[in-house]
Amino acid sequence: MAIVMFRTIIIFTVLLLCMRILGKRQLGELELSELVVSVLVADLASLPLQDIGIPLMNGLVSILTLFCLELILSGVTLRSQKLRAALFGKPCFLIEKGKINQKEMHRCRFSVDELTEELRAQSVTDLSTVEYAILETDGTLNVILTPAERPVTAGQLRCAEPETGYPYILISDGTVLRENLRKCGKTEEWLRGECRRQGVKSPEQVFLLTCDTTGNVYFAKREKSP
Repeated sequence: MAIVMFRTIIIFTVLLLCMRILGKRQLGELELSELVVSVLVADLASLPLQDIGIPLMNGLVSILTLFCLELILSGVTLRSQKLRAALFGKPCFLIEKGKINQKEMHRCRFSVDELTEELRAQSVTDLSTVEYAILETDGTLNVILTPAERPVTAGQLRCAEPETGYPYILISDGTVLRENLRKCGKTEEWLRGECRRQGVKSPEQVFLLTCDTTGNVYFAKREKSP
């Protein structure tokens, strides 16, 4: 039992570090090579746990080799557009200039039902309002509406839109985040003063306090545990 627990901790730690190095992606955004690596790693990681007769090092070497191959492939494809297109494909225009590209839909094996379903997911029910529908290499569908259907922006109306700054979390569940405090250009003295202004004596009594770059503050008092 102790051996299995030890192996689980080691494999979990190695996988966590490797996935952290690869970067953050959602499952639906994985490239083809990343998906293949994920499937293989899942199998390789389970083998030393299922059979303690298999040396742990064998599983770790295989996992690390796969991650190294993925890192090398990612680096090469970043520098070679042709190789990237050959391995991962190119975006496909399923609707171009308001017209459905039937040839591309057949090539991508994308049915009309799938197209209308994806459009409905983006609140588009009328195909005539779509100027471009682009199937990206990760499988997502991006839609560009015709100029008449696009939302009007403040710039087009020539209206002065008030600036909205980026909100930094300064206190989270009673803990002061000093790095965010520094980025926001505030001091701990200011933070204590803001806490008093909100009616609390210390940051420990605050559940959430944010401040954006324009000075707007959001405050939520910490509730007492039942």
